[in-house]
Amino acid sequence: MDRSDSELGEPLTRLLPLGLGLLYLGKQESVEATAEVSKTFNEKIRKYCNMTLLSCAYAGTGNVLKVQNLLGHFAQHLEKGETCQGPAVLGIAMVAMAEELGVEMAIRSLEHLLQYGEQNIRRAVPLALGLLCISNPKVNVMDSLSRLSHDADSDVAMAAIISLGLIGAGTNNARIAGMLRNLSIYYYKEANHLFCVSFSCVFLLVCGLLKVLYICNLGQILTLAPYHSEHFLLSPTALAGIITLLHACLDMKSIILGKYQYPRMLMTVDENLKPLSVPVQVGQAVDVVGQAGRPKTITGFQTHSTPVLLAAGDRAELATEKYIPLSPILEGFVILRENPEY
Repeated sequence: MDRSDSELGEPLTRLLPLGLGLLYLGKQESVEATAEVSKTFNEKIRKYCNMTLLSCAYAGTGNVLKVQNLLGHFAQHLEKGETCQGPAVLGIAMVAMAEELGVEMAIRSLEHLLQYGEQNIRRAVPLALGLLCISNPKVNVMDSLSRLSHDADSDVAMAAIISLGLIGAGTNNARIAGMLRNLSIYYYKEANHLFCVSFSCVFLLVCGLLKVLYICNLGQILTLAPYHSEHFLLSPTALAGIITLLHACLDMKSIILGKYQYPRMLMTVDENLKPLSVPVQVGQAVDVVGQAGRPKTITGFQTHSTPVLLAAGDRAELATEKYIPLSPILEGFVILRENPEY
């Protein structure tokens, strides 16, 4: 409520309603009071927040009436710039993913949206298909996503590429692996599409930033499916991570491909978690495994003051003995303690 119009115009604003919605994940009627309050929000965020709250509260319940309610919003013709139909599309998948029959009916409804929906709806449909069949590569969904990955609309194509990664994660599916290899060749001149193929955002949630070409080779050791115990129990933590990724993908060019990528960096703080600027040496990492003594772990280094960005293959070392790091690896957020012998 306290956000200014300029703040609400930022791309990351869509994550504010999501944070609110995750508090009510699967809580059903408990969200009604908050949903009523959300109707008083700024008009830029009001409808988006309402759709997000509804979809999160009834996620995994299979409530047919809520799916029908969400489908009713697609008959409206929205003005340019309104984005509330995106979370409504994801909401259909979130509510219907509870049981197999609901999944099949939702897939059929999403196919109709692909044919008759407006462009902002079509851009969210591949993500919803990926959520419905996550780590479960159904042939009909696989074919739909393969077709959409060559769509004339770049946002639809990139969403389909990421969804191919979602449905193939941990399944060892050779067909999806082949599709992703072919897409990397097809889009070799398109930097954004190639980014989606080579570094699928799904790996940010599971096992670090890995190349999508190996996404299917997890060999069923890892899975993204939030259901377990023979589809009887739902992990809210797993579902929250997947939903966060999908909401970020609703604005692919501004968040995933824009300035909000999470870089590899080093930030140092004191024991009270207050920012602390110290000199560090940043250089190319050297493999010292098995070498005797205390060999140099970096080469060609330069001295900077934290915070600093670390490129691929770089490593950082403290350039002062005044502080002792509590972590042996200087990457991300590192707590420093004053050296009593300095």
